[in-house]
Amino acid sequence: EPRFTAVFIDGVRVDSQSTGGASWQALPLAQIERIELVRGPAAAVYGSDAVAGVLQLFTRKGEGGVTPSVSVGLGSQGLAALQAGISGASGEVDYALSLASERSSGFDSQPGANPDRDGYRKRSLSTRLGWQLQPGQRLEFNALSSHVRAQYDGYMPGVDDYSETDLSTLGLNWTAKWSDSYQTRIGVNRGRDRYENFPDNYLTVTNVTSYLFQNEWRAGAHVLTAALERRVDELDNASTTPQISDRSQNALALGYGWTGGAHALQLNLRRDDDSEFGGKGTGSAAYAYTLAPGWRATASAGTSFRAPTLFQRFSYYGVSNLKPESGRNLEAGLRYSQQGTSYGVVVYRNTVSDLIDYLSGPGPCANGVGEWAGCYANTARARYSGVTLSAAQRVGDFNLSASLDFQNPRNLETDKQLVRRAKRHANLSADTRSGEWQWGVQWKVSGERWGDAANTRRLPGYGLLGLFASRPLGDDWSLLLRMDNVGNRDYQTASGYAMPGRTIYAGLSWAPRR
Repeated sequence: EPRFTAVFIDGVRVDSQSTGGASWQALPLAQIERIELVRGPAAAVYGSDAVAGVLQLFTRKGEGGVTPSVSVGLGSQGLAALQAGISGASGEVDYALSLASERSSGFDSQPGANPDRDGYRKRSLSTRLGWQLQPGQRLEFNALSSHVRAQYDGYMPGVDDYSETDLSTLGLNWTAKWSDSYQTRIGVNRGRDRYENFPDNYLTVTNVTSYLFQNEWRAGAHVLTAALERRVDELDNASTTPQISDRSQNALALGYGWTGGAHALQLNLRRDDDSEFGGKGTGSAAYAYTLAPGWRATASAGTSFRAPTLFQRFSYYGVSNLKPESGRNLEAGLRYSQQGTSYGVVVYRNTVSDLIDYLSGPGPCANGVGEWAGCYANTARARYSGVTLSAAQRVGDFNLSASLDFQNPRNLETDKQLVRRAKRHANLSADTRSGEWQWGVQWKVSGERWGDAANTRRLPGYGLLGLFASRPLGDDWSLLLRMDNVGNRDYQTASGYAMPGRTIYAGLSWAPRR
C-alpha cells in the first residue's frame, strides 16, 4: 500500500500520520525535474516507511545564465495547464523559481452512485536557492507548496463533496567537503500534510520534522558512512488523544561500501529508537559480480519496518501497543548492458509481517461502541514474490523497450490474492525520430485482479495504448501532442471506481536558448 513507500521531495520526507504514506494526489509533477526510485526495502538507510521502496523527487536547480520558461496546455475533460519559471546562476549563487496551475472538469468517477463530473484544481510553487560558500561547501534552501481541491462522490447523492489537500516542504542543508576523503552534510527539513473535506469538515494535519548529520569517509576502494537522524511526527486530529499527538525517533545509521575489480559490496545497519514503542533494528547486504564484459550478477537481502501512525495508536479506534509492520526481502538478478542494448532478470520475495488492519464491529475491540465501531490490530502477513524481465534494444531507427512482471501477491493468513493486485504486468514502448518530429507509442497491460479481500469480485484485466509526438517550433518553442487510452478502454483498478477514457493533450512551451 502507499504507506510502504517512503517519499522525499528535495530530501524532505512527506507523510501522513492519519492515513499513512504521502498524499500522492498532491505531488506537484509540474515542479519536478527528475525522479529517482529505489526498489525494495531500504529502511537500513532511510528508516521507517521504506518497506517497498523509496521515491525521491527533485525540483529544478539553477544553472548558467538567466533562463525563463513558460508552457501552456489544453486537453480533454476541460483540462487547462499553465507553468512559468525562471532559473539561473550568478557568481556563487544559483536560483530556481517555478509556479504552476492546472484545472479539469473531470469525469464521473462513480457511475450510477452520483452522476456528476468530479473535477479538480491544483496550484503549486517551488523555489530552490543555493550558495557556494567556498570551494567544497554549499548551503541550499528549498521550499515547495502544493494545493489541490478535488471533487469526489460521497455517501449522499446530490451533495457536492470535495476535499482540499495542502502539501508543503521546507529544507535547509549544508554540505561540506573537508578533504578528498571526508565530507559531511547537515540538514533540517520539515514536511507538512493538511487534508480537509467538505461538507463534513473533517480536518487532519501532519508535520514531519527531520534533523540529519551525515558523515562520509573514502579510502581507496572503501567508503564508510555514519549518520545521526532525529525525526519528530506531529498530528493534529480531533480523533486523537490531545496529550499524545506527537512522537520522535532517534536513529544511528552505518554503511560500508567496497569495489574491487569485478566485485562490489554494500552493507548497511540502522537502529531507530521510538519514543513510544521502543527500538527497531534493520540491515541490508548487497553484492554484485561482473561475470564478463557487459554481464553483472547481483544478490541482496534486507529488512524494513513501518511504524504505526499516531492515528492508529491514539485515535478513538487506536490501540497503543501496536507493533511496527516488518518486512524481509530477498532478491537476485542478472543483467547484460552494452552499447545501448540491455537485458535483465530479477527474482524477488518480500514478506511483510504484523500488518495493521482495521477490525470492524465492537466484538474485537474493548472500545467498540455501535455497529461501525472497531479498532486497529496487527492481524496479517503478506508476501510479494515474483520475477521481472526487462529489455531495451535499438532496431534500425527505433528505440524499443519492454518489461514483464510475473508475481504472486498473497495474504498468507487467508491464502487469498491481495486485493487490487494483479499477477501479471507488461510495459512495451517504441520511439523514433522522423525529420523534426519525435514520436512514440506505449502499451501498458495488466492482468485481472480482485476487488475485495475475499476474492469474490473479479476486476478484468486491461491494456492501454498511448501515443505521443513532439517537435521544436523555431529556436525557442516546442510542441507536445499526446493521446492516452487510445482504444477508449473501460476499466477499473478499484471496484466501483471508473478510470478516464480516451484523452488528448496539446502543450506549447517557450524556453529561450542560452
